[in-house]
Amino acid sequence: MVADTVDAGAPAEQGLEEYFESRVAGEQRIEPRDWMPEGYRRTLVRQVAQHAHSEIIGMQPEGDWLTRAPSLRRKAILLAKVQDEAGHGLYLYAAAETLGVDRADLTERLIEGRQKYSSIFNYPTLSFADVGVIGWLVDGAAICNQVPLCRSSFGPYARAMVRICKEESFHQRQGYELLLRMMAGTEAQRAAVQDAVERWWWPSLMMFGPPDADSPNTRQSMAWRIKRDTNDELRQRFVDMSVPQADRLGVTLPDPDLRWNAERGHYDFGEPDWAEFKRVIGGGGPCNAERIARRRAAHENGAWVREAAAAYAAKRAAEREAAE
Repeated sequence: MVADTVDAGAPAEQGLEEYFESRVAGEQRIEPRDWMPEGYRRTLVRQVAQHAHSEIIGMQPEGDWLTRAPSLRRKAILLAKVQDEAGHGLYLYAAAETLGVDRADLTERLIEGRQKYSSIFNYPTLSFADVGVIGWLVDGAAICNQVPLCRSSFGPYARAMVRICKEESFHQRQGYELLLRMMAGTEAQRAAVQDAVERWWWPSLMMFGPPDADSPNTRQSMAWRIKRDTNDELRQRFVDMSVPQADRLGVTLPDPDLRWNAERGHYDFGEPDWAEFKRVIGGGGPCNAERIARRRAAHENGAWVREAAAAYAAKRAAEREAAE
């Protein structure tokens, strides 16, 4: 458990970095008012902003099915989930702002291609079964990745992750419940689920990032307690969690190398296509251009809302000042 912030004994001018390192090593949280190395702040801005961008861009693949959901119940569930993802983005942008960056600037960096988001959201949703598989696999991978972040050394990020993880866990169960219903349905429904699993399995494994040997940021991020597990450790945890769920569901995961290794106590599995991963991260995925174009249009079309909110806030501030 991460201990509360302790300010007593903080050095005034000298030894700041040593004091910072000792607090991180002692599982004490770093808060926005605390001194921190520029590299720590820069790494957090990159990680939290990319996470926030992923939540907002991640509304699009499932949002495509809001008008085509097969029943009112499924429409209501999907609408609530997409709204949750918007809320996650807001929590995370707020956490990033405590590091001295501006939300509008982060949005500009996203739509200009200067900051990235999770590669998984650059794949299309071809059937309603994709909605269930995104809940089961994509949100399941997100849970594996994000639960350890509740113990991040940076206080605002860790606290934001607590609520996000609770909601993502609910999303994962929603997706799995949808798939169970479809697998108990018609042959066409079962085929749609199997097809969706085959298209989303490997991109889900790529969500954890490149292999540890090719991940330049992992070592320092773990030393700073920004990250708690390596990419490969998280990927293994996800596979171990997903295989029994796939068996219960009655689907086949598209990996001929997938088998239980009694000696390791884990499942062995094949290697994702890292060339595809790099291509998608680099902007060459099936939906990269579409995702960014939509985000840019939403940002531009919402300009009048931001201007109205700013004018209202200025008016209220002037009224309070006049009343004092």
